[in-house]
Amino acid sequence: MTEVTFSRYDSADYLESEEDIAGYLEAVMDEGGDDPAFVAHALGVVARARNMSQLARDTGISREGLNKALSGEGNPTLDTILKVAKALGLRLSFQPRKAPADKAPRELTTAGEE
Repeated sequence: MTEVTFSRYDSADYLESEEDIAGYLEAVMDEGGDDPAFVAHALGVVARARNMSQLARDTGISREGLNKALSGEGNPTLDTILKVAKALGLRLSFQPRKAPADKAPRELTTAGEE
């Protein structure tokens, strides 16, 4: 019988390009964007893929502090998230949520318009 060896799966091993990272983070936001720990953990995965030590130098946050904040157990501040995003060459942006199929989006009007 042949012995089968399994290795631990780590998403960081597959984030090789900016497109990979963007796609990964987009999927994370679609899957668990309401869960701050899930998003923080995903940023930690990206940070590991890009070199956590260099990221610590670029953000001015200790490596230990980044590991804790981006572990999924930490609670990073928005300031930390923005520093990490900038150091990774990412930009935080906001988009409207997709409206349910039975609900049409409301039109925005300016004051005085009807």
